[in-house]
Amino acid sequence: MDRGLAVFIMAIVGGCIALQAPINAGLGKHTGSFAAATISFAVGTVILATIVILSGRADGLGEVVHVQWYYLLGGALGAAYVFSALVLISHIGAGGVAAATVTGQLTTSVVLDQIGFLGLEQTALTPTRVAGVVLLLAGTYLVVR
Repeated sequence: MDRGLAVFIMAIVGGCIALQAPINAGLGKHTGSFAAATISFAVGTVILATIVILSGRADGLGEVVHVQWYYLLGGALGAAYVFSALVLISHIGAGGVAAATVTGQLTTSVVLDQIGFLGLEQTALTPTRVAGVVLLLAGTYLVVR
């Protein structure tokens, strides 16, 4: 896939993620925060299960017994994000949630790239990458202040 197209698609999906926190917060006003996070994940699970079944790749689900335990933490990390965003949006707003999320993601990703965590290709920490992280930190500060 073309890198430009990949960036464009991820930017669109990132925009959709910005909708996730206020939608879940609205759900939480009616159901409570814990129930809203559970409902959100249940809906997502049904949609993903449908995609897996329709794609004809459900046999891959059986391979879960052969993976390292830490590869199963993705769902827990997603749940932590959904719950945190749902609760914290009322304190820092949608912009603050999005800015802090992206800053945390990029900062952590740059470190993971440098050490080649979990088989990632190692990418050196350059002054340009550090500047990108610093600018995001500054941007996050400006959005939430």
